[in-house]
Amino acid sequence: MSAIFNFCAGPAMLPTAVMQKAQKELLNWNDQGVSVMEVSHRSKEFIALTEQAESDLRQLMDIPSNYHVLFMHGGGRGQFSAVVNNFLGNDGKALYLVDGSWSKAAAEEAEKLAGKQNIDTLQIVQSVGGLNQVNLPDLNLIDKDYRYVHYCPNETVDGIEIFESINSPWPVIADMSSNILSRKIDVSQFGLIYAGAQKNIGPSGLSIVIVRDDLLALPSLPQSSIMDYRLAVENDSMYNTPPTFAWYLAAEVFSWLKQVGGVAEMEKLNIEKAKRLYQCIDELDFYLSGVAKENRSRMNVTFQLTNSELDSQFLAEAQAAGLVALKGHRSVGGMRASIYNAMPLEGVDTLVEFMKAFAAKHS
Repeated sequence: MSAIFNFCAGPAMLPTAVMQKAQKELLNWNDQGVSVMEVSHRSKEFIALTEQAESDLRQLMDIPSNYHVLFMHGGGRGQFSAVVNNFLGNDGKALYLVDGSWSKAAAEEAEKLAGKQNIDTLQIVQSVGGLNQVNLPDLNLIDKDYRYVHYCPNETVDGIEIFESINSPWPVIADMSSNILSRKIDVSQFGLIYAGAQKNIGPSGLSIVIVRDDLLALPSLPQSSIMDYRLAVENDSMYNTPPTFAWYLAAEVFSWLKQVGGVAEMEKLNIEKAKRLYQCIDELDFYLSGVAKENRSRMNVTFQLTNSELDSQFLAEAQAAGLVALKGHRSVGGMRASIYNAMPLEGVDTLVEFMKAFAAKHS
């Protein structure tokens, strides 16, 4: 069977080495004679796994000691509500920067829980010459008092990524579901980072939360116990049974990342992958990008065919060539190639060669 390259936006492909290891020890993990899915989450063997996973993630991201690392339920959407319930109390206000579909969804969830009077939204993407471009405001000029400012630095649907730091007088909360571990960041610039696991970490259902100590002192709203950050901290993310298999796979991904050189080396590879794919889009009149160059996502490359009538044929021929899940999100159409950490350079090169051949054939 020829190689299959999976460009799905999420759940996304996992590193081959990790999948092979999981397959090998599926029925006999850690010489226990049983699967990791079958052992107690409170056993000394599983506790050792969780401790190593946290240690590896702290090393990979250089997480300061005044931050807690939590492994939680609910994915990214679960954190939309958890952030509000943990930090807004009865009278808190928050600012949401909207640069695409997911940041908009987070703001809508916040409005539903806290009331529209407590949530302000600010659109930060404008069309310049027909291209979507981020325009970051100076938040220090806003004469209001917010508990936090929330944004999504990488929008998977729209193919928009924000590479600049957010200069804010309030704690910055970032939804990094789709670009965590893809490039180096300064964790100390954030009050809280959360990420659904299904892009760069592991399977869906698990979410990672990295939260600074001082935010846990903010007043909360009534909420479910399993989404309470304070309870999660007090119970080492085990107030109830956690998603153990997802945690195990996340631990293996962190170990794999360390083996291949860490986040710095992964960032170099991600820059090269995105460069090759965008270069193909720009050089051929057959394709076009709707995002300004300075805000083009390295993780989710969105593009269109100049002749949209060929979309279905493009997808069918790509599928036959082993290039799967290239259809753009239903809300925007076109194509989307998600090239997260696990996507090898070979996969991008294969897609580029296909795109060139398809353009030559149909021009």
